[in-house]
Amino acid sequence: MSGRTRLTLASWGATLMAAGALLPLVKPATWIFTAAFVLALVSGVGMLTRRVPLARPLTLLAQAVTALLALTLFFAREQALLWIVPGPEVFTHAAELFRAGAADVGRYAIPAPDTEGIRLMLVGGVVAIGLLVDGLAVTFRKAAPAGLPLLALYSVAAGLSGGGAGWLWFLLAASGYLLLLLAEGRDRLSQWGRVFGGAQRSGRPGSSVAAGGGPAFAPARTGRRIGAVAMGVALVVPFALPGFSGGLFGGGGEGSGGSGKGGTISAVNPLVSLQNNLRQPEDREVLRYRTNARDTSGMYLRLVALDQFDGTSWKSSVRPIEDVPQRLPWPDGLSQSVRVTEVTSNFVASDAYEQKWLPMPYPAARVDIGGRWRYEPAGRMLVGDDKQTTRGARYQVASLEVQPTAEQLAGALPAPEKLRREYTKVPASLPADVRATALTVTKGARNDYERAVRLQDWFAQDGGFRYDVDVESGTGTQAISRFLKDKEGFCVHFSFSMAAMARSLGIPARVAVGFMPGTTQTDGSVSVGIRDAHAWPELYFEGAGWTRFEPTPSRGSTPSYTRENTPSGTATGPAQPQQSSSAQPSAAPTSPESCTPQMKKLGDCGPDAATAGASGDGSGPDLRTVLLLSLAALLLLSLPLLPLLWRTRVRARRLGPDAAALPVWQEINDTAWDHGVEPDDSLTPRKSAARIVRLGELRGESADAVHRVARAVEEVLYAPRPQPVADLASEAARVRAGFHAAADRRTRLRALLAPRSAARLRWAASARWSSWTAHWSNRRHAATSRATSFLRREAG
Repeated sequence: MSGRTRLTLASWGATLMAAGALLPLVKPATWIFTAAFVLALVSGVGMLTRRVPLARPLTLLAQAVTALLALTLFFAREQALLWIVPGPEVFTHAAELFRAGAADVGRYAIPAPDTEGIRLMLVGGVVAIGLLVDGLAVTFRKAAPAGLPLLALYSVAAGLSGGGAGWLWFLLAASGYLLLLLAEGRDRLSQWGRVFGGAQRSGRPGSSVAAGGGPAFAPARTGRRIGAVAMGVALVVPFALPGFSGGLFGGGGEGSGGSGKGGTISAVNPLVSLQNNLRQPEDREVLRYRTNARDTSGMYLRLVALDQFDGTSWKSSVRPIEDVPQRLPWPDGLSQSVRVTEVTSNFVASDAYEQKWLPMPYPAARVDIGGRWRYEPAGRMLVGDDKQTTRGARYQVASLEVQPTAEQLAGALPAPEKLRREYTKVPASLPADVRATALTVTKGARNDYERAVRLQDWFAQDGGFRYDVDVESGTGTQAISRFLKDKEGFCVHFSFSMAAMARSLGIPARVAVGFMPGTTQTDGSVSVGIRDAHAWPELYFEGAGWTRFEPTPSRGSTPSYTRENTPSGTATGPAQPQQSSSAQPSAAPTSPESCTPQMKKLGDCGPDAATAGASGDGSGPDLRTVLLLSLAALLLLSLPLLPLLWRTRVRARRLGPDAAALPVWQEINDTAWDHGVEPDDSLTPRKSAARIVRLGELRGESADAVHRVARAVEEVLYAPRPQPVADLASEAARVRAGFHAAADRRTRLRALLAPRSAARLRWAASARWSSWTAHWSNRRHAATSRATSFLRREAG
């Protein structure tokens, strides 16, 4: 294969490997095959025109025309002449597809559907990048600048995915670029003629003279090693730097829709700062509202529902989102026979409160709000799109005050099978004591409603639990088991544990996160502070839908349908706006005070969020996991130090208390090799010593030490009765000190951290492998011969 052909294939492969980062953005990702085919045509035309040869601009023109004809065939053949020749209608159609693709990119979240417009943008972009890479690397023989369009391609993918393109795609893109550089380097080296090696090195199997064939050139081997080390450092170093703990292994970002219909939202666990908010020394206002509700004690403001429990964290599922309808659909599972009252509330969010979820009473029936907000039907949530937040938002919500009776909940029919399967899932790792405790607490209950009430009362009153925000938060299975044993925690522990126990009993359950109703002010408005952040379980009952329960002691209010007597609603005083008064708050929310050091430590000086994205894993990983991860990180970081460790061990073995002449002489040769003087085993010890002294620029005691050890070696090799020489290890130390003094800093560091003589380790391993394979090959051959002879005798 010629150098240009190899370079063309490397350019084609590098472009496709960098384009791999775009694959997670669109499903299905079949567009990559179209791009690969068109790019292959473009590369093939370039290879043919360079053989003619044509002028470089003509080669690029021929490739561009080929790309245009191929794209016309795939995307505008109905408007083209003979399905392939473009005309004005083709360009008009292509412009329409590009506009539609741009609109689809803004409309859909990741992964977006494979629409015709998005497909044209992806294929056309990859082909354009491939044309640039091929032109730079092959036509103009400049492979290094070809990395810029490859970097642009990868950066676009990383940017669209929120910076979480993934380590695998980075590795592919980087490998493609390195292959391109190596292909160009090999092509350039091949133009220098044949490469011959030096004399055979001791301990290295096989001949060291290469005449065209055989192993790769030394520069090529060095290039591959440098590339592999560079990629390894790029993947490992982020783990060692606190500011880059996510590194290249960071997950994808959150998806969000655009202004159109469709798309999905992937919401992460919104609990990273809930505990910090509850610990705040000052209760800053985040929200204020007026409502015509007679009693606000049960008017919880819900942000998001967490419906997935994988044993490590509770989080929201990936759900489709859509434009906010004029009136929200009737809540799932809510029967017309259940008493419902519609209330209207007007909200004003603080300028210091930024949150992508909109706080609303549940279930909302209508939302009037300006800005870029989207609706998630399954959780009945509103989520900001394109960096839309609650900061300074003013909105009105008409919500339903659902008032089921205990009899209606007790007589609820079974939940639909699909809903029950989804919302009763528990991980296989759920400790057995969680379900056992749930069965014990609910023993004697006749239906799911009674089981739910008993779980709630056990947490809130009868079980001896204590509310404590200083307990470390956690959501994993072990955290639940530990919480049931220690019996202290805050709302996260209570809500997550009750939801998990309800699921273990077959009751559909999820966790809601948001705010408690707040505190009524003298002007009739209700103020919600940062300390009102809260989490509570929602259980599903057919006829009533998703129903709130309150297992957290001393927080919130217990729902009336879970008690025989209606509670007094002591959590917040009832808001009683006068008939003539406006529902709009009379004053804007108060601005937060200046940021204190404690607030900076807790990370609340920026946008306040009652909740923000995070994932919990119990109260943190257990000690064994931490030790294993730490050990793995240390092993990875110690890999570059293996040559240094090996060299130190070999030196200590050679220069032991009874150091002999031959091991010391080998140590001196390796020391010279580490400092750039390659060994030549074809020379006698005396001539080798003179060569080492000359090339190593040794002077004085170090030079004399080399000659003394060389004479000792000659005496061992040739004298009938060699006399022992004392203190040879000190001679080797003098030689090493001489090399250290004569070398510059770079050479000294190379000799210490990456000694060249460490190649002997690879040679020894290769020799052992060859010996082992030869041994077993001989044994197999002997066994085959014996079996053949035996069969012949039996046949005779």
